[in-house]
Amino acid sequence: MKTTATSNYNGSPNESSSCCRDNYEKNYEEVAVIGNGAYGTVYKAKDLKNNGNFVAMKSIRISNTEEGMPMSAVREIALLKHLEKSEHPNIVRLLDVRHSQLTDTEIRLKLVFEYIDQDLSTYLERCPSPGLGPYKIADLMHQLVEGVDFLHINRIVHRDLKPQNILITSEGQLKLADFGLARTYSFQMALTSVVVTLWYRAPEVLLQGQYATPVDLWSCGCIFAELFNRRPLFCGQSDIDQLIKIFEAIGLPPQSDWPDVSLPWTSFKKVPPKPLEKYVPEIDHKAKDLLERLLTFNHHRRITASEVLNHAYFKEDLDSIRTSSSLSTSESDSFDTGSRSDTPVSK
Repeated sequence: MKTTATSNYNGSPNESSSCCRDNYEKNYEEVAVIGNGAYGTVYKAKDLKNNGNFVAMKSIRISNTEEGMPMSAVREIALLKHLEKSEHPNIVRLLDVRHSQLTDTEIRLKLVFEYIDQDLSTYLERCPSPGLGPYKIADLMHQLVEGVDFLHINRIVHRDLKPQNILITSEGQLKLADFGLARTYSFQMALTSVVVTLWYRAPEVLLQGQYATPVDLWSCGCIFAELFNRRPLFCGQSDIDQLIKIFEAIGLPPQSDWPDVSLPWTSFKKVPPKPLEKYVPEIDHKAKDLLERLLTFNHHRRITASEVLNHAYFKEDLDSIRTSSSLSTSESDSFDTGSRSDTPVSK
């Protein structure tokens, strides 16, 4: 479904075409809350104009400005609409944008997304023993990096990649969601460090250094390992503890690689790298090479999304991988077709 409001959005906060202002209750019926976060509440809702199909609706209360809708909200809508124009198969679809005036100083913004009832975290929890299998892991990883590569080509850093923000359809299609923290970039940036869930944060984020697209590839590496293990790779309790756990695995980097940050290299114990097989026992040598390139401390030397897609790990024909992946899934318990009422699409 594409509405006139969304297809005509041009990024201007004062033009009525940017968002529909009519009463959203006439078009959508809220069914249940499926997520709460710092950036708003997400509802499961029925699209009353489209046969009652389910959608996910992100509701945000925004303080008004003298000029109308604040530019931060306009930028988020413009970002989402910019992505939607390409209809990338691995990016969650934005279907509609609506807003209503709550008070003289507050606006309620509604972003309506396609509804997908399960995230990667739930998918892995439901996966029966002995696990996903090599073809399914390769399929999901390729889809994940296809989505990330699309973002990076469009000069967008997601900055919050984690299993809870990766959706899986009943057909096994992976879609990236929750761009509440995404920003377009034009150069290396020193941005807030509170962006990615602790376990998926890149070292440069934990050290509060400069960063850009490589932070997403570090997160992809953590998720890649989780596809094998069905549990997070590094489970730190604080930024420092997370760094310690990372260095215990990959080793303390040479001092020459240490960024110009307030926390000195000497704060950490010198430890050599350990074999990644210790952390991901089922990994094969090509997957291990890819994981090592993703979990590279120096973000200037970390593999890019486009390089990942050309890695030897994906040398097999993708159609063969996905055919084998589908057969493997159909022969196992149908763990990927259930619903979960608390799965957020966007926060």
